[in-house]
Amino acid sequence: MTLYRLIGQFLRRHSAAYAASGLMLAGIAMLIVWIPRQIGQLVDGLVGHRLGGQALLRELALLVAAGVVVYFLRVGWRLKLFAAAYRLSVELRERLYTRLALQGPHFYQGQRTGDLMALATNDVDAVEMAVGEAMLAGFDGSLTLVLVVAMMSLGVDWRLAAFALLPFPLMALSFWWISRHVHEAWRLSLDTFGALNDHVQETLSGVRTVRALGLLARSEAQFSNLAAAASNASFDAQRWEASYEPAVGFTLSAATVLTLGVGGWLVWHQELTIGQLTSFSLYLGQLIWPMFAAGWVLSLLERGKAAWSRLQPVLDAPLSVDDHGTVVYVTPGPVVTQAVRFSYPGQARPALDGVSLQLAPGRTLGLVGPTGAGKSTLLRLLLRHHAPATGALQWNGVDLQQYTLAALRAAIAWVPQEAFLFSATVAENIALARPGAGREQVEQAARLAAVHEDILRLPQGYDTPVGERGVTLSGGQRQRVAIARALLADAPLLLLDDALSAVDTDTEARILAHLRQARVGRTVIIVSHRISTVADADHTLVLHNGHVIEEGDHASLVAKNGWYARQWQYQQLQASLDAS
Repeated sequence: MTLYRLIGQFLRRHSAAYAASGLMLAGIAMLIVWIPRQIGQLVDGLVGHRLGGQALLRELALLVAAGVVVYFLRVGWRLKLFAAAYRLSVELRERLYTRLALQGPHFYQGQRTGDLMALATNDVDAVEMAVGEAMLAGFDGSLTLVLVVAMMSLGVDWRLAAFALLPFPLMALSFWWISRHVHEAWRLSLDTFGALNDHVQETLSGVRTVRALGLLARSEAQFSNLAAAASNASFDAQRWEASYEPAVGFTLSAATVLTLGVGGWLVWHQELTIGQLTSFSLYLGQLIWPMFAAGWVLSLLERGKAAWSRLQPVLDAPLSVDDHGTVVYVTPGPVVTQAVRFSYPGQARPALDGVSLQLAPGRTLGLVGPTGAGKSTLLRLLLRHHAPATGALQWNGVDLQQYTLAALRAAIAWVPQEAFLFSATVAENIALARPGAGREQVEQAARLAAVHEDILRLPQGYDTPVGERGVTLSGGQRQRVAIARALLADAPLLLLDDALSAVDTDTEARILAHLRQARVGRTVIIVSHRISTVADADHTLVLHNGHVIEEGDHASLVAKNGWYARQWQYQQLQASLDAS
């Protein structure tokens, strides 16, 4: 879809507002072209001594009344127009936000967060200006131009109008040349602003790492370079936009010279009155707005086209995982995967290859294996962050693709290794999935996650703000708050993706003991590098290079003396050494 098609669709949807604004602008244009004609007649009346005191006052009062009406009509059309144009910005931002919320990890691997934020701010604003002010300014300028030229030609003298308008084709040619450069300049300006925005977002998110590695000076230098590039690009775009004004000024100067020369000759030969020449000069001055409007409209349209060329690919990007399911409620039952195969884009080796499992409701499954074995990938497939290349994933006999994403994810509580907390209080973060939960329920979930005592030691307890991404809490505290959030959600399927990696073994033992109580009737899948975390699981899969190489309960796996047994012995020895 082009920008002009978007504008057409929006104009049709909000035709009433645009029609009202257009009628007001038409009224303004007619009053504006009427005023010079009245002033010309007033001048001729004064020169010919035909206007007395009362008649002069009456004419002046009419001019003042016309000015007042023009003022209120200008206020009215702006209120109508911008109320409609702002709706477009709301629609675009909602559409962009909804699209981004539905996209999967694969989409974000090729995008920059700061650039996406810039799309929702600067780029949407540029499109809004193109749809709003550019359209009405174009209409107003065009109507004013037609009426003024008509009055100059038919109401005053067509010969004078023909000479005065001679420089205007040159102005149109210069506008066409300038507009081509404006588009490219604004595209570069929006791109560099997005890069600057991305650097700021990334640096502030990782400010602890930047400081710890002594990268502040380098980060500041990068910021300076990006800020300079953004400033230069913006200045270049503004410089090209400013080129419209000299073109207008040169054209008006040339037209004025021709008007005075030809008009003076006509007055000298008594083919034109002084009042008519005065009216014509005022009409010529009124052409300033249509000419500036032409430059302004071209600038806004080129800026909008540059912004739309950045927005449209994101809005039209296919979803990583289609949400075409029709089942809106998940009935708990067995979780089954059959010969699942999946590869990440650009990776030759599959992350999962022929993985099958069957987990009865209310049971616990452990997933262990070396780094990169495919453990977290399997959880992401269950969450439908990705879709498998072959094989099937089912829950209670229904293929996961048949569930709506909203229904599926509402039935799953997921705790990733890198727990994400929002910039809110501890209590609000825990109650995120159940905003209506009472304080007692929040505290009970925190006790099960072994974080209640830590929270009470915070300055404001459960009402302590955790800062952006939970920056005020330790890694272990963030993980346990996320576990409390998942437990409070009370979903039938709980996924713990190495969610205890940042806590010590004693705290881990307490949490696991609490989980044994809390997970009654709930299906649980635990991913861990610690064998002790999954020792109590009903069944455990050992993954290696995407394949299941061992499976069974803890005792049978230890007896097999394979990878699981070796890791168990090594970790037990390490725990003994740490204890001593």
